[in-house]
Amino acid sequence: MKTVACVIDEGFAPFEFGVACEVFGLDRSADGVPNFDFRVVAPQPGAVRSKLGFSVNVEHDLSFAHEADIVVFCPLPRESWAHIDARLIDLAVAAVTRDAWVVSVCSGVFVLAASGQLDGRRATTHWMYASTLAAMYPQIEVDPDVLFVQDGRIITSAGTAAGIDACLHLLRIELGAEMANRIAKRMVVPPQRDGGQAQYVDRPLLEVSSDSLSGVAGWAVQNLRDELTVEEMSAHALMSPRTFARRFKSEFGTTPASWLNRQRVIHAQRMLERTDLSLEQIAQECGFGSAAVLRQSFARVLDTTPTAYRARFTCAVPAEVA
Repeated sequence: MKTVACVIDEGFAPFEFGVACEVFGLDRSADGVPNFDFRVVAPQPGAVRSKLGFSVNVEHDLSFAHEADIVVFCPLPRESWAHIDARLIDLAVAAVTRDAWVVSVCSGVFVLAASGQLDGRRATTHWMYASTLAAMYPQIEVDPDVLFVQDGRIITSAGTAAGIDACLHLLRIELGAEMANRIAKRMVVPPQRDGGQAQYVDRPLLEVSSDSLSGVAGWAVQNLRDELTVEEMSAHALMSPRTFARRFKSEFGTTPASWLNRQRVIHAQRMLERTDLSLEQIAQECGFGSAAVLRQSFARVLDTTPTAYRARFTCAVPAEVA
């Protein structure tokens, strides 16, 4: 069982706090998902007031967080960014130093920034706060466009729903794609948004109508084994390649090629977990063409090898030898 500390302080954001509670705090053992020892902590236990005026009663101080495997820093109000509680800074330094997983959601990144643990690293936050973060801490490489960034065992995310993506990304690393997908299914959210996807798209999803490209995306996922060039996808959508690429980026926040590669990696993860097929067979089934290309994609996206991933997360029963 992994231990998870969700860190809040005065003026915390309820939605992002709820994300951490939902992802790590619920009992999903009935779905075969291992539970976490999840606790909410604060520098000063007792009633901690949210930015919306209501309070939550926190039973634990920061001592549990100093031993936790995963430490999640929830957003802090703007007025506290320039004078972060020293106890939170000490916690951030200690967590990174002992190589715990550290996750910041939205403006929670200002705790990590104040601790100096992001110096020389790439990080992100809500696009509205990115310029402030960059101005206050020029030694940090701030990327204002992406959903989340992983640098070593530090994950920083953008605001609101991007926190879900960051937490699911961490669960894919710790529990494997199959378990992360089960959790995403229970949460009724897509499990496949990767960190490089844009924080916002030109055309909001609520405005997508019958001309949405979701049908083409669904068709592509069912045919990952094929080469699936932009020309083929655009033909399926009855568009020119140029129009299709522009529309795809507008609707999905990433390029068709980047999106396809991520879907193939996810499919390969599940096959590594659930089958005993060879790497060459999996590469063919996922559309990579060869095991070498599969290895390259795994290294780039997941920072590991297919063999190492299978050894850690396999749930397949090896075929009997005749």
